[in-house]
Amino acid sequence: MDAVRLIVTSRRALATGGGVPDLLTEVWQAQALAQAIGSSLALVGPPQLRDEATGLADLAGHGIGVLDRTPLDSGEPRAARLTELGDTRACLMHLGGLLGDVGIALVGIACAADDEATYWSCVEAIDAADEARDRVRDMLRKLADREAAPPRREAV
Repeated sequence: MDAVRLIVTSRRALATGGGVPDLLTEVWQAQALAQAIGSSLALVGPPQLRDEATGLADLAGHGIGVLDRTPLDSGEPRAARLTELGDTRACLMHLGGLLGDVGIALVGIACAADDEATYWSCVEAIDAADEARDRVRDMLRKLADREAAPPRREAV
C-alpha cells in the first residue's frame, strides 16, 4: 500500500482512538510506520536524504522501544503493508503531520498518567517523535533546496 494512504489511515485511527490503551496502540503503529518509511527512504530514496532517513528510522524505533507496548489484537502492524513510498515530498509532508499528532496524543496520555513509569515513557516517546519530525523537516528542506537550485549544464 502507498505510504500516504497508510499515513492517512494512521492519522484517522489516532484521531478516533478511544482510551489510553487504544491511543498507545495507535502511537505504536504510527512510530512503526515512521520507522518503515525512514528505512525505505534510506534504501531507495533520493541520495541526499539517506542520512536523515536513517536517523528518522532510528528515532522512530526508539519511540517504539520506550513505549514497551505492542498493538493489542490488531494483527500485523500497519507498517507491514507498506509497498511503495510514492511521491517523496507528499510522503514526508503527511509523515510530519502524523508525527505531530503522535506528540499531541502522547502529551495527553502523559498528563493523564496514573503512574510515573507511563509518564516518563510518554515524555521519552514525545522527544523521539519531535526529533523524528525535525528529521522530516530537514528532508523537506533538502528537497526544496534541490528543486530551487538551477539545473547544471554539462560542458560540451
